[in-house]
Amino acid sequence: MAYYNWILAFHVMSFMSWMAMLFYQPRLYVYHREHADKADFVEVVKIQEYKLYKYIGLPAMWATIITGIWMIILIPGLLEGSMWLSIKLIFAALMIVYSFSLEWFRLKLADDPHYKSGKFFRFYNEVPTLLMIVIVIMVVIKPF
Repeated sequence: MAYYNWILAFHVMSFMSWMAMLFYQPRLYVYHREHADKADFVEVVKIQEYKLYKYIGLPAMWATIITGIWMIILIPGLLEGSMWLSIKLIFAALMIVYSFSLEWFRLKLADDPHYKSGKFFRFYNEVPTLLMIVIVIMVVIKPF
């Protein structure tokens, strides 16, 4: 159990890296969409979108998931009567779905740079903030 705190630390660092991608990727989609008429600019943004998702976001998401499961395996009692953890896991699952949706949007924009609007992606950019607020409150405050 001495290494539980190391796993927790890595879990938090992975979560922070994943959140960085979740916050910035939709912003790149705003740029992609609003500058669709500038082919050279869009090509640079497409490279950034790809690298941010594949090299930072996806590995960080999987590291977060793996370390989270690892902590539950080490202390299975966490699941017993922990409403806060159940709620956290539901919102974490929603964050995973959101993360995969970003890849879907990336592929759609690669085919059609006029897909959706910049306003849509500005709104969509707020979703991870709302999910993160609930997750952090559940972990730190444990209201249930």
